[in-house]
Amino acid sequence: MTLAPDRTSISPTAPHVSEPTHVAAPHHTLNTRLSVSGGAERTHPPKKSGEPNPMGHLTNEQIEQIGIELDAIRAEVMNSRGAKDAAYVRRIIKTQRTLEIGSRALLLFSGVKVKGVRPAFWLGTAGLSLAKILENMELGHNILHGQWDWMRDPKIHSSTWDWDMASPARQWQHSHNQLHHTYTNVLGKDTDLGYGLLRVDKDQQWELFHLGQPIWHLVNAMFFEYGIAAYDLELRGNLQNWDQLSDEDKATFKANLHEMLTKIRKQCTKDYVVHPLLSGPNFGWTLLANFSANIVRNVWSNTVIICGHFPDDIQTFETDSIDGETRGEWYIRQMLGSGNISGPTLLHILSGNLSNQIEHHLFPDMPSNRYETISPQIRDLMQRNDLHYTSGPLLKQAYQVYRKVCRLALPNEEPGRTRWSVVRGELGKVLKGQGGARTKRHAPSTAV
Repeated sequence: MTLAPDRTSISPTAPHVSEPTHVAAPHHTLNTRLSVSGGAERTHPPKKSGEPNPMGHLTNEQIEQIGIELDAIRAEVMNSRGAKDAAYVRRIIKTQRTLEIGSRALLLFSGVKVKGVRPAFWLGTAGLSLAKILENMELGHNILHGQWDWMRDPKIHSSTWDWDMASPARQWQHSHNQLHHTYTNVLGKDTDLGYGLLRVDKDQQWELFHLGQPIWHLVNAMFFEYGIAAYDLELRGNLQNWDQLSDEDKATFKANLHEMLTKIRKQCTKDYVVHPLLSGPNFGWTLLANFSANIVRNVWSNTVIICGHFPDDIQTFETDSIDGETRGEWYIRQMLGSGNISGPTLLHILSGNLSNQIEHHLFPDMPSNRYETISPQIRDLMQRNDLHYTSGPLLKQAYQVYRKVCRLALPNEEPGRTRWSVVRGELGKVLKGQGGARTKRHAPSTAV
């Protein structure tokens, strides 16, 4: 998992931390870049698009103090981890497994009618959907982040947990923990910024392909686990650039592809062969129930994730803005590049506590049950420094994202040209065999 650059391990029981790929620093060392005093003053000029830099109003001393305060919050929580936290995750695991086993048992009778309805089908499908959501969100995602490694329980550890998803855990940890959490919302660096499928920021390059993204977005939500698996594999980029890859890169890609296909075969065999066969004459209904539960889980996971990354007021950052980035600047980028979902405790649990996406991006290895407890401190810190704390109800955030997806399906307006005239011009070039020109400087992700 990747934390702030050059992070010191606050506690001897803290999870192992892999340093970001753009920082060459030893583990467990003091952060030599936290303080900016005595060095060159760092400036935060407006973005190349002309928009103001979201941290441009802060002095270097204010940024440094933000880093110090956040380190203190983290230290307090990480040093207080104990039996109550361990009991929480074990209780979630027990609940999830009980729910899954009970639902699968109920679905063995999914085709049986009672007074004209099939209660086992509906109850079993609902229970299995919830079990899959719990396993993916509150367990799989967070365990694979190393949030519970401090327990030293080999069954609940980031190196051993195998989740109910098409993407192999190791591949997901690389693309998500190491890359996304390092380069959060950095244009051209963070491939999670639209997953290579969607244009979610006006500074991202527009292509004719994006005209269909209101549809791609919905399809991707339904089959999200397979989209993530392809994204983790960098499928699109590897296939497009196959002739330019070295023999070693080709061999690595083939090995990762084999690992992914093996994982998908395992998941499909369990849900679409073994379990339906066990239900005998109810094979078709059980098959439908498993398919429906996977769709529900995929749509829910996708919704939670997009609401934490793409609603209004989420900031993006220029590639060169992270050169020489200090600890405090990294923290601020995490806070401004994420958004929270407000709601009751049940929503927090079902979202894997990613409803507190800001807190998660600040401290990815912190136990998820602690995010809600520190959110008032984070909100207060941001308000004191005139930093916008993005938060809102689920439906509001989801609406904002879909509105953005539809709006950015079209290119930016150009001087003297409307967006539709730009589209017609690009279509004309394609019809004439000239190929579509790219209208923005940022290259799209090669993933998916």
